[in-house]
Amino acid sequence: MVNSADEIKRHLGLVRRRDKRISHAIKFAGLPESRVIGPGFATLIRIIGNQQVSTAAGAAIWAKLKRNAGGTVTAQRLLKLGEDGMRASGFSGQKARYSLGLAEAVDAGTLDFKDLGKASDDDVRATLTAFKGIGTWTADIYLMFGMGRPDVWPVGDLALQIAVQMLHELEARPSAKELLGFGEGWRPYRSSVSLLLWRYYGASLAARTAAKLADRGGV
Repeated sequence: MVNSADEIKRHLGLVRRRDKRISHAIKFAGLPESRVIGPGFATLIRIIGNQQVSTAAGAAIWAKLKRNAGGTVTAQRLLKLGEDGMRASGFSGQKARYSLGLAEAVDAGTLDFKDLGKASDDDVRATLTAFKGIGTWTADIYLMFGMGRPDVWPVGDLALQIAVQMLHELEARPSAKELLGFGEGWRPYRSSVSLLLWRYYGASLAARTAAKLADRGGV
């Protein structure tokens, strides 16, 4: 499980011994913090709401949805809100329909998060991706941030692809398939490596922006 900063530190300490690039990323960006928010329906809906929006926008959408749902996001409360209520909370029509489909499955008992908690990573992916609008990326993020699974490697994530490109000084951004190969050496702690590389990506962009501003100021 990856439920604490101490666990992430331990995982990355083991990985950095066999990969100098990971050691470099830690020195450059610092150790990441745990981002596990706990399993369950609400977490999955939160992840859907965060898709393709900024962190700040995702947080605002989630806060509004919680408020409109009476403080707690449950399947029954989302069904009561309906598509109009979810759209009023900041969800797109498509995201609202996907979320309501999950709410209906939970309400009908065909999606049980307690059972999901006992399943393997592959079985969790298979269960979630069977629902419309839930792709492998969403399932992987749920495994990481909802369930705290330690060896998740979301190869479809653009920021991870760019981070690996920068870390390995590649000319082109690796594809999802190519990213699988890069991650092999980081088993069984790829969740912690993912958190580090997201941090490394952000720190690298910030450094490049600062360098550009400094250059402009020096003209």
